[in-house]
Amino acid sequence: MPASTPKPALPLSDRLALQRTRLANERTLFTYVRTSLALVGFGLALLQLHPERGGRLGYTALAVAAVVLALGGWRFRVHRRQLLASEAAG
Repeated sequence: MPASTPKPALPLSDRLALQRTRLANERTLFTYVRTSLALVGFGLALLQLHPERGGRLGYTALAVAAVVLALGGWRFRVHRRQLLASEAAG
C-alpha cells in the first residue's frame, strides 16, 4: 500500500468558520421545517373550521407547505455539499 501524504490541517479560525456555517445551515433548515409545519396547521385549521369557504385556501396552504419543505431540504443538501467540498479542498 502506498503511503498517503497527510493533508494539511485548516487553521483554527477556518475550522471554526466552517463549523459556524454548518450550524447556520442547520438552523436555516429548521426554519424551513417550522414554516412548513405552521402552514400545515393553518391549512388544517381552515379545512376544519370552514370546509366550504376555506377548502381551496386550506389545500393550497398544504401544498405550499410541501413545496417549502422540499425547497428547504434541497437547499440544505446543496449547501452541505458545498461545505464538504470546501473542507476537503482546505
